[in-house]
Amino acid sequence: MGKHYICHASNIRTSRQVIKKLDILIIRAFLGPFVATFIISLFVLIMQFFWLYIDDLVGKGLDMVTLAKLTGLVAIGWIPLALPLALLLSSIMTFGNLGETFEIVAIKSAGISLARFMRPLLLVTILLSGLAFLFSNNIIPVAQLKLASLKYDIIVSKPAFEIKEGVFFDKIEGFVIKIGKKEKNDSIIHNVVIYERNYQLQDNMIVANDGVMRVTPDKKFLEFTLKNGWRYEERGPRISTNTEYIRMGFKEYKKVLDLRSFKMSKTEDSAFRYDPKMLSIRQLNHSIDSLVKGDSVYKKRALADIMPYLVFIRYRDSIWTSADSLKSFKAIGKQGFAGSIPDSIKVRVIERAHSQLVSAQNAAKNLATDYKFKSAGVRLHEIEWHRKFTLSAACIVLFLIGAPLGAIIRKGGLGTPLVFAIIFFVLFHLMNTVGEKIVKESVTTAFAGMWLSTAVLIPIGFFLTYKAMRDSQLFNKEFYYRSYVQLKKIFTNLNKTGKQKPDDYGQPA
Repeated sequence: MGKHYICHASNIRTSRQVIKKLDILIIRAFLGPFVATFIISLFVLIMQFFWLYIDDLVGKGLDMVTLAKLTGLVAIGWIPLALPLALLLSSIMTFGNLGETFEIVAIKSAGISLARFMRPLLLVTILLSGLAFLFSNNIIPVAQLKLASLKYDIIVSKPAFEIKEGVFFDKIEGFVIKIGKKEKNDSIIHNVVIYERNYQLQDNMIVANDGVMRVTPDKKFLEFTLKNGWRYEERGPRISTNTEYIRMGFKEYKKVLDLRSFKMSKTEDSAFRYDPKMLSIRQLNHSIDSLVKGDSVYKKRALADIMPYLVFIRYRDSIWTSADSLKSFKAIGKQGFAGSIPDSIKVRVIERAHSQLVSAQNAAKNLATDYKFKSAGVRLHEIEWHRKFTLSAACIVLFLIGAPLGAIIRKGGLGTPLVFAIIFFVLFHLMNTVGEKIVKESVTTAFAGMWLSTAVLIPIGFFLTYKAMRDSQLFNKEFYYRSYVQLKKIFTNLNKTGKQKPDDYGQPA
């Protein structure tokens, strides 16, 4: 009896060690593809941003520090979307590789179910989902705030300083410059024309045959050292023809232009802090609560804005609802309102009534516009509140699709898994976009719109898990080919039976 107990305990210990090694095996097999696909996904999403803003970035003379900061902030913003895509693709690749090498078959034959085999990766996915939520709630709002400020500074800054041959350059405030020819070093210039705007009679003009152009070491000024030229200027009052025209020749003339307008200024982050994307869950709760409580203000405001134009309401009393007063109103209505007014004041009364109604209508329109704008603000805050949860939940949902899908298709590498990953991720992203759009248009609630993709994909994940646990041939070409051959035989036999000639008793021969 003792030996049997010791043997049983030893078997349990051995099985636990085997399962522990399998857990380590599946995690190691998953980490490599996950890191690679995460970097690729993040790179693709970052490039999407740069393609979108390429026109605003080119020609601004951005230094490497600014570009690195911009890239880092953009990458932080795309992490919550790159993470579900990486989990989907890497889970398909991992289980596809294990299925292609028949390791899943060997594990199942050892009595370990697919659900138990998926458990370590499911725990890793849940951990990543929790980290994604903390990241979205605490880090991304700050990154989005700094990105909005930096992006604004880059977009509004002027293009980089560059004067081309034979082209009028007007980016420097107050000057227009034309250079006929530049030497290879870009410093020695020929046939120089500089127009200086003075907003009086006409612009001053400097013409020179040769010169040297250089930027000061601090890059705040542009210096022209011109040789053999003329300076033209006209002085005098604008309204008079008695003006003074000055032409000054020079052998060497130095002109300094200010380049501070080309320097990218820094906008304070606080200018963008009211955007819902820059708020955490706690801040969103506070903002939504403040906006919703403001609904009670509109009733009081409507009474305060519209009632002054409806003067007759001040004189209403209890007889307004009596039967006699209703009969009198009906009688007035039959003969018309204008018919009950004396002719001497009819025109004045109608004009004043029209004026009061127009004023009341304008006040009501202003209230409606203000309320519509406030309602849109509430929906935007609710969208961002739900987004912090939906993107984290998407990690679990897409893993539940990717892991059983890889076990079913049993194809490793990057080709086939990438195709299926793109299909499901496009479906996920499309549902997210449609859900957000219908929430913004007030078609449905924020909860229904933002959780639309999760509601659609969860049944698909459970269905694929069910099929994978039962060794489904859902994506097996041979299964469909055999089914096609069997159906073809059935239809062929039916056709042959239908073509046989009947005997004397009416039955097929």
